[in-house]
Amino acid sequence: MRLENILTRLKERSDPKAVAGMARFGINPKSALGVSIPELRRIARETELDHGLAQRLWASGIHEARILASMVDDPEKVTERQLEAWAREFESWDVCDQVCSNLFDKTKWAFRKANAWSQREEEFVKRAGFVLMACLSVHDKVSKDDPFLEFLPLIRMGAADERNFVKKAVNWALRQIGKRNAKLNKKAIQVAQEIQRVDSKGAKWIASDALRELKSESVQKRLQRKVKA
Repeated sequence: MRLENILTRLKERSDPKAVAGMARFGINPKSALGVSIPELRRIARETELDHGLAQRLWASGIHEARILASMVDDPEKVTERQLEAWAREFESWDVCDQVCSNLFDKTKWAFRKANAWSQREEEFVKRAGFVLMACLSVHDKVSKDDPFLEFLPLIRMGAADERNFVKKAVNWALRQIGKRNAKLNKKAIQVAQEIQRVDSKGAKWIASDALRELKSESVQKRLQRKVKA
């Protein structure tokens, strides 16, 4: 599908009421049209992977076009320079999360960037580091435990960041790692208990919320079924 056709379709489906509602969910409505994620996924299904098209969609600066770019890009053609350039331009948590989940976690740079970005100062770049940890925990079906264990000290360190978009991503990463298998669950619970002792309101929220899920009956039963399987 051509760029002009896609942009026309996005503009035809713009919804000012949806844009107005985005701010209530902490989404930056700058350059947004209010097109839903299901509609973006429909467009992506009708479009072949196209690295060049993804670059042009991103360059448009349109909120939804940038999310769509992550759906139609070819992870095999993504460069480290592109990862850095796009991450620096994140201005909203939903674009950050969608790009990490749809594209970045499928690239060969994913683990390296999760590690590096989680130690950066820029709010959405740092968020992206922890979001990548969470996405890799769910989507990566082949990696062993070691790279996820290496994330845990970074999560412990990041828990002291009081910024809302960072602390929520730290919490997400900790919970997803802890739900990957029984061994990682035990380690994640230990880290959550360490975070709980940090003199920080945000850290205490991260820890209590993670512990509630990681120690829950439903999670423990599911992990035990995986062990038996």
